Amino acid sequence: MAVQAQERRRTQPLIPFDVVDPPTQRLYVSAIVIALNAWKMFDWFKLMQDDTESVWLFLKWTAIDGVIAFNIPILHIPWLQWSFTLSTALFLLTSVLNGILMFRVAVPSEIILIALSKMLFDQELAVSEKNVKASSIFQNSSLILGKQIIHILPEGSAVLNPDRYPFCLGHNAQTVELPIRINQTNPVLLELLRIDPDTYENETFTIGKKDLKKLKNKASKTAGKRDTSDPLTLLLPVKKAGIYRLRKVLDESNLEVRRKQLDTYVTRCPRAKFRHSLSDKCFGELSDLHIEVEGVPPMKIRYSRIVNGKDRGFSLQSIHPESLISKALPVDDRDISGSVITVPSTGVQQILVPVNETLSIHGDWLYSINEVHDGQGNMANFTALDGSHSSSKARLSDLDKHLLVHERPGLTLEISDPQSPMKLPFGKTARLPLNFEHPDGRPFDKSYSLSYLFTPLERLGQGNEQGTGSRLEKLTLKSGRDLPLIKDPGSYLLQNFSSPFCTGKIKEPSILMLINPPEPTLSIEHENIYDKCAGNSIGIMANLDLIGTPPFMIYYDIVRTETNSIQQRRAVAPLLKHQIELRPDEAGHYIYTFKSIDDDIYKGNRLKGSDFVLEQDVRPPASAHFVGLNRLKNACIGQSPSFDILLQGGGPWNLEYEVVRGGKRKKFRTDSIQNEKHTIQMEPLSEGGEYILSLASIQDRSGCKIHLREEARIEVRRQHPKASFGELDGLLSVLTTKTKDKRVQLPLKLGGEAPWRVSYRKAHQSPPAPLHEVEVWNQNGFIEVDSDGTYELVEVRDGSCPGVVDSEKTFDVAWIARPQLGLAESSVITKTKVGYAKRDVCLGDEDSVEVNLSGTAPYQIKYKRRLTPVTGPKSATDKTLTVGLGKVSIHMETSKAGLYEYDFFELGDYLYDHDPKAHERLLLTQRVHDNPTAEFSQLGKVYQYCKEETYSHDYIPITLKGQPPFELDIAVKHHTSSRPELIHIPNIETNHYDFLIPDRLLALGNHVVTLRKVRDAYGCQRKSDGNVPKIYVTVSDVPSIEAIESRTDFCVGDRIGFSLSGTPPFSVYYDFNGSGRHGGSATTVFRRLAESPGNFTIHGISDGSSNCKASISLTNIIHPLPSVKISKGETATVDIHEGAEVDIHFEFGGTPPFEFTYTRSTNEQRGAKPKVLETKREKSYEYSMVVKASQEGTYEVIEIRDRYCGVSSHRVVGKKASKMIENT
Repeated sequence: MAVQAQERRRTQPLIPFDVVDPPTQRLYVSAIVIALNAWKMFDWFKLMQDDTESVWLFLKWTAIDGVIAFNIPILHIPWLQWSFTLSTALFLLTSVLNGILMFRVAVPSEIILIALSKMLFDQELAVSEKNVKASSIFQNSSLILGKQIIHILPEGSAVLNPDRYPFCLGHNAQTVELPIRINQTNPVLLELLRIDPDTYENETFTIGKKDLKKLKNKASKTAGKRDTSDPLTLLLPVKKAGIYRLRKVLDESNLEVRRKQLDTYVTRCPRAKFRHSLSDKCFGELSDLHIEVEGVPPMKIRYSRIVNGKDRGFSLQSIHPESLISKALPVDDRDISGSVITVPSTGVQQILVPVNETLSIHGDWLYSINEVHDGQGNMANFTALDGSHSSSKARLSDLDKHLLVHERPGLTLEISDPQSPMKLPFGKTARLPLNFEHPDGRPFDKSYSLSYLFTPLERLGQGNEQGTGSRLEKLTLKSGRDLPLIKDPGSYLLQNFSSPFCTGKIKEPSILMLINPPEPTLSIEHENIYDKCAGNSIGIMANLDLIGTPPFMIYYDIVRTETNSIQQRRAVAPLLKHQIELRPDEAGHYIYTFKSIDDDIYKGNRLKGSDFVLEQDVRPPASAHFVGLNRLKNACIGQSPSFDILLQGGGPWNLEYEVVRGGKRKKFRTDSIQNEKHTIQMEPLSEGGEYILSLASIQDRSGCKIHLREEARIEVRRQHPKASFGELDGLLSVLTTKTKDKRVQLPLKLGGEAPWRVSYRKAHQSPPAPLHEVEVWNQNGFIEVDSDGTYELVEVRDGSCPGVVDSEKTFDVAWIARPQLGLAESSVITKTKVGYAKRDVCLGDEDSVEVNLSGTAPYQIKYKRRLTPVTGPKSATDKTLTVGLGKVSIHMETSKAGLYEYDFFELGDYLYDHDPKAHERLLLTQRVHDNPTAEFSQLGKVYQYCKEETYSHDYIPITLKGQPPFELDIAVKHHTSSRPELIHIPNIETNHYDFLIPDRLLALGNHVVTLRKVRDAYGCQRKSDGNVPKIYVTVSDVPSIEAIESRTDFCVGDRIGFSLSGTPPFSVYYDFNGSGRHGGSATTVFRRLAESPGNFTIHGISDGSSNCKASISLTNIIHPLPSVKISKGETATVDIHEGAEVDIHFEFGGTPPFEFTYTRSTNEQRGAKPKVLETKREKSYEYSMVVKASQEGTYEVIEIRDRYCGVSSHRVVGKKASKMIENT
């Protein structure tokens, strides 16, 4: 019943018939198909007129016809339903027709006329020498007769849960409705048996007439309009779990209705949840999850696993308990069957399912229970809970398990050199330099536990190993920024490290040595520094002895008591001994106080006591030095540089200085200088090079002359800045391409110092062109111009001095000509109004044209080759060439006849790309003549002569195509000769020629006549390629006949064919069933239709020209077609009850064994087409056979075969929904 219901739903129309009736649907579909074909013909008409794109139209209409062919059957409209095979055939046929239309394929009218004549006049000669219609033999309805129709009488029945649906209680379903299907009955009493799944006790429920009426009314409303004979499904609500069975059903006659014993199981719906466990895991651990499953075993769980937002697939686990217990319970005597019910274990069980897998990826892991299936087929789908907010909370708590997989962190000491101890001042604390290694590079911000082993410095053994007095320190800190404090000197060895969830890894270096260096100290020894001339004290030399960790920083103050000025100074001492020279520049009483000292460890150590204070009266000697740090000046030739100097000592001063150049020294002296600041003004420098200004000596009022070592340098430019144009490839000119926005760089040669400012303009202009000024930073720089002409440099100046322009001050700029393309006129190329024309050639000739190019190689040429053929559509092809020389030979296409046009539409060279505006297109035309053809007018005709008689010669007609007059070469070859005889025929003035083979070339045997070569007035010729049509001439004694097929057994309706050798027409003499017959054949094939059974014997043959007759004996047997009858050839109708059987009698005619195919289809109903339900194949070695049948339907034979022949009813054997059953 379920299969029938499914089949009925599958075959229902897409548009219900109560909305649109079948004839109207057929009308609509036909109108749409006709409209689309009219549109197709309109497109074809436009294609013929406008020569539009054929490929697009072909693809469009092929797609539309495919949609029609494959989608109309889906509508399930009567008379418009066909199989997938027929849809494919229709699609292929319409595709071929679309190709013929859209690609304008010419179909010969003779083929269409022959096909139509075959359809209208399907007659041919039979063995009786009469014209017989072949279809009358093939469509002989008397060969397959009779049919057997079986009707199944309706019988009331009741079935509980016929579709075997599973039911369960729980979740949102506290009540389930059990379906009871009643057919051809109206029950008034129904008893239902329930067996408890836990206690196995049974109880019976009785549904009376009143309750049944309510159930039937409800079911009728749900079913809607239906036939009274259709089954009706009652829905009986139940609230208890158990095993249900229909115990008794009584109809209105108080008779028990036949029922099918099907048990229905109502259980509690399966459930599942995750057992509580830790949510934080470490990388590499097992998931260690458990799922509590509750339901009827065996059960299946489908759960998903999402890792870091990516679905890692799902797992399906089948949960089988250790044993499934079934219990046999006897049902009380009220059960009509009185049988024993075997009750499977339907009790709900709780099973704990472990889920263990290695957590090989760190991040977020989410396990979700999606479905649970129990052993009864019930399924709980928890994915539907995501739709509501309240249910989502339930999912997160019970159905989802979230794991956070942490990576194992690493820990090491952040020290540069493990062999160097960490130095810490006495009493100070420091952070243990820990370096946390987080796998993803993020800061370690979690709390952690750390243990390290501390060994005091005095307990360390030899080699700084851990001694016996070590102690283990354990700490718990808040984050990676919270580092342990250390203070005591000794060894710190990392032991263990762990985060809140995982044990960490200790990496090297893992040991730290901490020491307390001694505090820095200082002792000072000093001595005065005296002026050798005046004997005055001019400073102190302080010798420092230091203790501590270098380098040292010594801070001291210099106080001048006269002005109470304080200078704070500091000195860096890289070693334990150091000297500081204290020499003030001005006279006065000075106090030197050493304030504090720092070393590499200790900072800010104060120095107290008189040992760190030094005093002295200072009278410094006279001195002079240049003001500022820049002791080098640049100057141009002719300039007078000046220098400021600062004088020290007691004025007035006398200053001596020198100017040195090129090994020559010139001395100068200035007396009675009153001011401390003085300016030395030098003489004009007339020569280039390096000058040195040296302060020689100074004398103040003390009278002591002090020699000085101060110098300043002056670099005087040896040359003025210069400017000129540079050369390009040895020339002061450039020849370059001209393109849009083209700028040409003109090279410069500059002398001097960057940057230069260069002024230029176009020369030879009237009035003079305006000046342009550019700034250039490179000695070999350039200026940019955008037009041709002569450019001249006007002036130049570098960063400090004006310059001069050299004689090479002009530069010429010119443009390179664009590439050109041309053809040279010759005897084969002539000039026309639109271009050039080349001499006509023949089809297939090798030809080329030489194109002249001017410009800069390589060249890029694009041309379009257009063909206007003698027949057919036009075509065009684009070609691209890259040419390295100034000439190129282009191959001329001669593969098809017609007018060729070569349009050179694009040209570029190495310097210029193609410019449509600048290029002048070139057009070359050439006509290609088709080669002449020669063929035999009567191709396939065999010229035959008898050996005994004088043979008369027949003319062989030859048809010529081309331009007369023709020259023709014909070859005649005897089968025994290795070389053919050639015959040359000149000056054939017409397109038809009758060829007569010379007598000298004909001998006994077979001759082959071929056309070797033909030449027309254009000089075009065509030679044979070895695969040309031939004419055969046979000189023989008598004609012969041979069977085309090797078999001798034929069936009625077959065609018996023979191959004839000789000269048509032929006369064949034969006997059929003892009666002599005479048949003729105009070809080398003799064929007759076998219209009736019998013996067919050929005993003679002659041809028409030579009257040569051969005696022969060829015998074939024609067997009758097999036949079959069902129910003696009549239509028999039998009515039976469900379960009864009927004998179907088959009677055969023919030659055993028989193999036949019969079908069972639906019985005919008004308005509905019979449908094939199943197909069977049987085999019989006798002339009759009996087959038993118990299913309703119409039984018919569609195919019968005997030992030699076979017959088919040409009906559709089966559709898509039918099934094929073969019995061997």
